[in-house]
Amino acid sequence: MDYKFLIYTSYSYAIPIGRPLEQEILKRGFQVRWFTYIPETKAYIPEGSQLLETIQEVVDYDPDIILSVTDYVPDFLSGLKVQVFHGFNPAKRSEDDHFNIRGFYDLYCTQGPSTTGRFLEKQKEDPHFEVIETGWSKMDPLFTQENKKTCSLPVILITSTFSHRLSLALREDVLQEIKRLSAKGKYRFITVLHPKLPQDIVEKWKTLNGPHFTYLDTTDLVPLYKQADIMLSDTTSAIQEFMLAEKPIVTFRHRKPNACVINVEQANELEAALDQALLRPEAQIDAIRKEANFNHPYKDGKSSARVIDACIESLHKDKSHLKNKSFNIIRKYKIRKLLQYYPLKTYRKPAYRPKY
Repeated sequence: MDYKFLIYTSYSYAIPIGRPLEQEILKRGFQVRWFTYIPETKAYIPEGSQLLETIQEVVDYDPDIILSVTDYVPDFLSGLKVQVFHGFNPAKRSEDDHFNIRGFYDLYCTQGPSTTGRFLEKQKEDPHFEVIETGWSKMDPLFTQENKKTCSLPVILITSTFSHRLSLALREDVLQEIKRLSAKGKYRFITVLHPKLPQDIVEKWKTLNGPHFTYLDTTDLVPLYKQADIMLSDTTSAIQEFMLAEKPIVTFRHRKPNACVINVEQANELEAALDQALLRPEAQIDAIRKEANFNHPYKDGKSSARVIDACIESLHKDKSHLKNKSFNIIRKYKIRKLLQYYPLKTYRKPAYRPKY
């Protein structure tokens, strides 16, 4: 039986999440297309992948299964709408923000126990969707690709969120301290900044490029996790991702620091914290392992396969016991305005396809 998949994205950080799913779909001989409503993201779509340029092309494609790597998905598309998430829960705002049920999805493919339990609670409150724990496709390459670390110096991977009150990238004192440390030649810095950060901020960090500092314009972080000895970050979901590599983490003014991170409040404390992290403190590594297993216990590199299996199983499953999705008139209008496409059609029941 053939299936038509759509990978529905927004920002470029969705590409490394969708790519392992695309590879799994193609391996099985099924069809897959990409769509993004953000023009800048189109340049990041993998070479050789098939991109649908307009929402009308998406409608004409008529996918059976939509893998969404963003918070919303068009309600007027008939396929099974699957949330595969664009990150772990970074606790940037309220604890419930990551678990906000917006009434668009038929299936949530959760990353691990830390999310599965919460979404099952939400499912009981408003049973219009299913929850299946699969692991997260983005992390598959962490467990299937070789470690390519070649630098003799300690490698520090700097990542940052875009939130104004949380982002270390927006801090002049942090930038100047990293400039001092890179000139010192004690570490090798690799820096990746969030795609939503202003371009002028990115340009300031690029000025640090030199023998011991490299800015990379990429959203494919997993190969960098394998190269790095330490992550330096703020309050971003990349921290939860890096934990799966079981390496130390230093944070600058983390919103809710815990035993998994060495947190500092001042830029002049960074060097001492990095040196401490390089010793791989036993208590920190133990805490990281425990948290990593709670967030994502799958280390077989087969989460993408589990996602595709879950989607196909759900598509053919009788879901008559599920409630209709809410009307969500305002949100549905916002999606139409965003896409400049205004159909009257909406699908409130999850997609179902008989298995012949």
